[in-house]
Amino acid sequence: MQLALQLPSFTLSGGDAQIAPRLAEIATLAESLGYCSIWVMDHFFQIPGVGDVTEPMLEGYTTLSYLAARTARVRLGTLVTGVTYRQPGILVKEVTTLDVLSGGRAWFGVGAAWNEQEHRGLGVPFPPLKERFERLEETLQIALQMWDESNNGPYEGRYYRLAETLNHPQALSRPHPPILIGGSGERKTLRLVARYADACNLSAYGLTDDDGLRHKLDVLRQHCAAEGRSYDAIERTVLVPFDPAEASREPNKLVDRLGALAAIGFQTAIMSLRSMEDLRAFEAASRAVLPQAAAA
Repeated sequence: MQLALQLPSFTLSGGDAQIAPRLAEIATLAESLGYCSIWVMDHFFQIPGVGDVTEPMLEGYTTLSYLAARTARVRLGTLVTGVTYRQPGILVKEVTTLDVLSGGRAWFGVGAAWNEQEHRGLGVPFPPLKERFERLEETLQIALQMWDESNNGPYEGRYYRLAETLNHPQALSRPHPPILIGGSGERKTLRLVARYADACNLSAYGLTDDDGLRHKLDVLRQHCAAEGRSYDAIERTVLVPFDPAEASREPNKLVDRLGALAAIGFQTAIMSLRSMEDLRAFEAASRAVLPQAAAA
């Protein structure tokens, strides 16, 4: 199992002026330790379960561009972009730009969106759930068309109409930046994964047993069969809570958890870093866990 890193919190005791230097430290350290990718949330307000709504939250693609300039090898993505936040043509242009400026290291992480408060707060329309999923599928179709150099023609959907899907420069990743769809909905989300995506992301937060996760992967396998797609073509990623202080004290507990997730069928664990505050604990925990996770 390979490990990736998610940075969901930018709250630091030194204040907002410390966010940029600490992000650079975390990113370069994570790359040197062997994390395969770095992810940030794409939210406008901090979300429940991570912190108070008034805590710092950076815009996702600006942050990834900053991290691209500070790193050389790790891949970069949002976990995940709500489909409602940006017009799809602009979103694909942003992901393409990140891919070009990072030397072909962008992921395209996307989902149906859920946080109504930040939509209402900043004046972003928040359609009903059914419509958000329909918009998600159209956005995936637009992305694939814009990343197809042979197809610069129009796109005509129910919600989006593009007169020209021009996209220059094109992404460096081939055939395009890999697509990750976040979420675990069995009828819609996992079907879209099987049809369009290169990876799925499920969450292991708050679970006391793994039957639910195992069932979700079984559902994904069924959707792949229905779509005529190889299940093994989908990278299975899982979001795992990561408290460096706790992991430093009891690394085997986290290693055992990662081993159990690997046994279910997950290939990449995206470690959701509780806080960027303690670099020493992060480094110590990572050095203890990464080599053992690689053997899982």
